[in-house]
Amino acid sequence: MHGPKKLISVVIPCFNEEENIENTYKVVKEIVSKIPKYAFEIVFVDNGSEDRSAELMKKLAEQKEGVVAVLLSRNFGPESSGLAGLTQAKGDAVVLMAADLQDPPELIPEFIEKWEEGFDMVLGQVKSTHDGKVMLAIRRGFYRFLRRTSYIDIPLNVTGFGLIDRKVNDAIVAMPERSRFYRGLLALAGFKQAYVQFVRPERQFGKTSYNFMGYIKHAEKGLFSFTTVPLDTITFLGVILVGLSVLAIIVYLFWVFVFGNPITGSITLFLSIVFFGSMNLLAVSIVGKYIGIIFEEAKNRPHFIVREVVEKE
Repeated sequence: MHGPKKLISVVIPCFNEEENIENTYKVVKEIVSKIPKYAFEIVFVDNGSEDRSAELMKKLAEQKEGVVAVLLSRNFGPESSGLAGLTQAKGDAVVLMAADLQDPPELIPEFIEKWEEGFDMVLGQVKSTHDGKVMLAIRRGFYRFLRRTSYIDIPLNVTGFGLIDRKVNDAIVAMPERSRFYRGLLALAGFKQAYVQFVRPERQFGKTSYNFMGYIKHAEKGLFSFTTVPLDTITFLGVILVGLSVLAIIVYLFWVFVFGNPITGSITLFLSIVFFGSMNLLAVSIVGKYIGIIFEEAKNRPHFIVREVVEKE
């Protein structure tokens, strides 16, 4: 199909992006057409959209050479839709980007240049963004915390947007875990990495499907997949509280024998029950999160189910 030229796959997961699909295709196509040294395929993945996204990408795939539409049977989440695209991609290298053009495709030529220099991964690193100050501070704080506590080095401000070599793509696809955090998996895979800084533009069309709870769930995946600090923390607190409790009992018994019972009301007992009960609930909740991950892994269900793959014959 693409002869002696190396093939580069541009994978674009979508959820309710009907206002962006055609424009994204035109922008990406215009950019890659200026790189005649390589052949390109554009792989759109519909993650169970509720608008006309699937219809539009299917139409493009039927009419345009080098366009593939992967339609999932329902919404499996952003990580799974990205994995579906990586699984479908046939390229010697794969570029993963968002459909809203906040991952600027103008960087693709620079990614390829770095790849040609011998880097196996060339990832976008956000220099600045138009997010609100509060959200920006929360996100940066989380990623700094994750980097400090994770057992692998996850670079700061590095996004999932970038180019990965075929061997890296195959390694990521082969990872069997269900609770996937793409940025962490890239760091886990290793290989030779380079970074390209960029300013993340504002979304021009449509509305993001990510809300605050979506960010929380995404953060949970990173936190519980790549660090045991929450478990270590409750273990440490448990040891400290047990030690303090034993000390308090000794002091209390000494006071009773010397001065008599100092407790004249129930407020002290009530506060103690609330405090230790809350600590127990928090500890059980953290352990429950890890058990939930184990539960999902043990079922070994598929990451995604493909309803249809469409491309021009």
